[in-house]
Amino acid sequence: MKFSKLSQLFLVSAIGLILATLLTACQLVTVDFVFVACSAGAGAGSSGEIYTYAVDSQSGALRTAAANISSGGTGPIALATTSDYYNLYVANQGNSSVVHFDIDDHGNLFKKDSVTLATTPVSIAVNSANTYLYAVSGTSSATLTEYSLSAGAIGSATATLSLAVPGYTSDTIVPTGVTVLANSQAVFVTAYDKSAYNPGGSTTSNANPGWVFGYTVGSGGALTPVSGSPYQAGVKPSALTTDPVNRFIFVTDFASNELIGYTVLATDALQYMVNGPYKTGNEPDSIVIDPRGLYIYLSNSLDSSVSAYSIALPTGTPSAVVSISGSAGTATDTQPVSIVVEPALGRFVYTANYLGNSISGFRLDPNTGTISQTQATPYPTGANPAALIAVPHGNHSTQAITP
Repeated sequence: MKFSKLSQLFLVSAIGLILATLLTACQLVTVDFVFVACSAGAGAGSSGEIYTYAVDSQSGALRTAAANISSGGTGPIALATTSDYYNLYVANQGNSSVVHFDIDDHGNLFKKDSVTLATTPVSIAVNSANTYLYAVSGTSSATLTEYSLSAGAIGSATATLSLAVPGYTSDTIVPTGVTVLANSQAVFVTAYDKSAYNPGGSTTSNANPGWVFGYTVGSGGALTPVSGSPYQAGVKPSALTTDPVNRFIFVTDFASNELIGYTVLATDALQYMVNGPYKTGNEPDSIVIDPRGLYIYLSNSLDSSVSAYSIALPTGTPSAVVSISGSAGTATDTQPVSIVVEPALGRFVYTANYLGNSISGFRLDPNTGTISQTQATPYPTGANPAALIAVPHGNHSTQAITP
């Protein structure tokens, strides 16, 4: 069968367009790796696993990158990295361990060393100087342990503190989160008083239920309570984060459905934002600030949604960002429990959805703070993902602000 010249031209053009489309589709550029800690892999009876995904620079879509790797225990609950992104740490509740992994430029993880805590870990953080790792642990008591770091390796414990509310030292204090100021000069811990707040059970104390404990970091890692610590923090503070320039700390209150803001003073003491707290969705339990320090994102576990806020830089006051659909929240898969903004571009937000066995992805508008779902979201994971974290690919620059 013969084709006319016009038909031949059309055929050649169509083939060229198809080839160009296929070529473009193959040229996916990875800007970040997302690591997700799951309570089990796909196989029956498997222990905790870390799943690795690559972030596409254009769409924010995730695709599987390196092979899954054991978390070094069971029930992984928290992840942290050094500020140079060469080291990853995972806290496992099943064997009360914190395990250290090296990260190569292709997102591969290599287990290096570990420590075992005296009680069950809840949350971990690393200071930006990469000299200390902080772990809060305990289900019937609250302990903050500081470990020295040397080239990423976990050293000995340099400080161990039991957290107690003055005047109520016999109360049961349960930790929920830990964060470090960007200048590495102070560490803060959220906790609640189970003797005063115990839904479904009895209470024996009239103390305020929620607290933030603050400590300055001195020579050799010495931890000293900041003036006024601990600070009241609603009913059940569930997570906390700090901005990139050491000015503000924000805490989610799981029980009251609120966001609480504090100003960090020159002494590292905290001052409550007088126009707070601020309304959230139901049962907020994780929070993150974007690398530029302009927007707050938190996940609401009961609503299965993300709430967004813009930060008024002079005061730190957060204001709700209305989504494209006109609502104050954006839907995720079922029960998000961890949230992150990728650091390379600062343009994509991801949540780990515990009951959805998935990650939800969102595109962040850097001009407005609104987020919209990424292509093909949600992305499947192993069983019950409890934490996720992102690192830039190779030597890709990040949006982080130097404090």
